[in-house]
Amino acid sequence: MTLLNKKNKTYKQVFELFTEESWNKNSKKYHKNISLFFTGKKYEIFISITEETVTYFIGLGKNTIQNFEFQQIAVKFSQIHKNNLQAVPTLLLADLINEKQFEEFLKGLYLGTYEYPFEKNHILWNEDFEIHFGNLSQKKLDAVSLRTDALCEGQTACQDWLNKPANLKRPEIFNQYLKNIAKKNQLKYTVFNRKKCEELGLGAFLAVNQGSAYDAAFTILEYKTTVKNAKTFGLVGKCVLFDTGGISIKPSDNMHYMKSDMGGATAVIGALIYASQMKLPVNITAILPVTDNAVSENAYLPSDVITAYNGKTIEVLNTDAEGRMTLADGLSYMAKNYKTDVLIDLATLTGSSVRMFGDTCGAMFSNNDTLKNLLIKTGDKTNQRLWNLPLWDIWKEDFKSDVADFKNISMKPIGDCIIAAKFLEEFIEGHPNWAHLDIAGVAFGNVGYAKEKAATGFGVQLLADLIENYH
Repeated sequence: MTLLNKKNKTYKQVFELFTEESWNKNSKKYHKNISLFFTGKKYEIFISITEETVTYFIGLGKNTIQNFEFQQIAVKFSQIHKNNLQAVPTLLLADLINEKQFEEFLKGLYLGTYEYPFEKNHILWNEDFEIHFGNLSQKKLDAVSLRTDALCEGQTACQDWLNKPANLKRPEIFNQYLKNIAKKNQLKYTVFNRKKCEELGLGAFLAVNQGSAYDAAFTILEYKTTVKNAKTFGLVGKCVLFDTGGISIKPSDNMHYMKSDMGGATAVIGALIYASQMKLPVNITAILPVTDNAVSENAYLPSDVITAYNGKTIEVLNTDAEGRMTLADGLSYMAKNYKTDVLIDLATLTGSSVRMFGDTCGAMFSNNDTLKNLLIKTGDKTNQRLWNLPLWDIWKEDFKSDVADFKNISMKPIGDCIIAAKFLEEFIEGHPNWAHLDIAGVAFGNVGYAKEKAATGFGVQLLADLIENYH
């Protein structure tokens, strides 16, 4: 990506942004016929071509729009017109756009070129593509370029791994990728195989893995800053590479979408890429319990009683509630072995959250009001929204067991996303600043770049913004 602010350039491509109000004020200076086809409504596009320049008139809608909407508009524009855009010097013109809004538009422009499998071969990723905007100094333009590059790399990595078919992301393939990005981004990489997990007592994670044909890969990635007294974030991402449901097997209809059951992990990976490339003054420890949930003669069974890493016992009533099993050990291992100021887990966890919110927002649970409010604020800012749900102790009664400390599900047909959150709370070892994000409805769904459901990239911008601006 190249960002320049040089004068006297010959621009071969122009993006002009208009609100409905600004268009009405400025339309007289354009050819009168344009006003017959363009009004400045949101997402509206009109193209004017001369011998020298291609100009795209892009509608922003109402006069006051939020920053994230600039990214949305640019994503849709880029998705539709990406095959017509040119790798040439490009000028962005707008009466009512500031530096942050320019950055959001630029991110959307690049993210809108995504398609699976992603390769940086689109003309916008070409060095010949230059974009010029306003009177920003070269220093500011370089900073915008750095942030945009880091964010787009993190989010496209998230989307690509979620979109891959199951046979292309088996544990050894995925972990080789993790090892490679750790090397590229100066992260510490640690992985525990099945034998090591047995030695450590990661029983809940191993219960899910025991039905797999592939070795366990309980993976830890660590990003360290050189800044003293920096905040430390603990991130745990559900990383079930494919979920059959195990012995409690899922219906075959739509099971192919279960390649998306690692959406928590891919969000964490995207945020790690951003943080490391931006050299953010924080520390991050990420735990990804990597496995699939398979049906085999070795698979764990309903009625099994499992001992988790923290010594608590779990009666398995449903093997398709495997995400909370892997997260339980991930959370307790994090809490017992690392000192973190903030602990967040993300998971495509329950159909309950999908039925409740659809694709509008993720379900959030937190034991800390400050963290809860910050997550809501950050979700609104990035348009990766969250809605707070209760962690009342009355829900604990629903998963008490006669033969173990807990059951892994409630037998009641209500509130499963809340039951799951209360279950996970038993494994945070009293951490005072924890949040659980159930992103089952928002990580994978209808997108503009694919005919069927595909990865949305949800969670990357949410986590990146939270980490970058946390005080």
